[in-house]
Amino acid sequence: MVERAGVHVGKIITITSGKGGTGKTTTTAAVASCLAALGHRTICVDFDAGLRNLDLALGMADFAVADFLDVVNGQLKLMDACHESPHMEKLFFLAAPPRSLRTWPDSGSVVAMFDEMRKDFDFCLIDSPAGIGEGFRLAHAGADMSIIVTVGELPAIKDAQHAAEEVREMGVSEVRLLVNRAVLKTFYKTRTTIDDVIDMVGARLIGVVREDPSVTRALHEGIPLILYKKRLAAYDFLDVARRVIGEEIPLLRTKFQWGTAPYIPKL
Repeated sequence: MVERAGVHVGKIITITSGKGGTGKTTTTAAVASCLAALGHRTICVDFDAGLRNLDLALGMADFAVADFLDVVNGQLKLMDACHESPHMEKLFFLAAPPRSLRTWPDSGSVVAMFDEMRKDFDFCLIDSPAGIGEGFRLAHAGADMSIIVTVGELPAIKDAQHAAEEVREMGVSEVRLLVNRAVLKTFYKTRTTIDDVIDMVGARLIGVVREDPSVTRALHEGIPLILYKKRLAAYDFLDVARRVIGEEIPLLRTKFQWGTAPYIPKL
């Protein structure tokens, strides 16, 4: 949460990437689920109109009825349009429109919706469209933090660099980097390290999430990752959530960066 004039209000966090396929939506769902598991009232908003699949990652495919346009256009109140997870308390979801938008709403209306969310929730996580376009910009309207998700491949890192530059130009005060689906052999092949990725993107690291088949299995079974099997990725995303709320959690020590054995935190 953030504090304004002595009053605690919810924090808007946009999860984005420079290109598709980096696990941005999985990250949104996993971090939001972890925040809810830690006791924080959290809402996820799918901003990827036409390509929405955040509902699947949350195990809420049957709840994508109303969407954020219904709230922005004043047709539904926020709490009437969103749904609470059947799996977890304090976790809510607001869908994207089922079709791509030819005309996006004005930024003032989107900011007004986000401000309403600040009143009802501790955290609001926005699943931004990949790439730099109108949806990307609106997803960052009034955001307090942007988490840029990339993988250890050069095209994804380069696109993440462009996304970080764009986010800073929009005035987002805190830009963080998450390296997803980290596989040691990928870094060996490209002769890069996590430090190289940080330097190229130019953003402070918030977490490294290791490749884990449990992510795909949880998705197909419709279960939030944190409730599935406590394996590598679940621990890594939980650490990211704890850093989001301000806890001092040591960054994962792996061979990707320091050449030591993995450090696996406990729940």
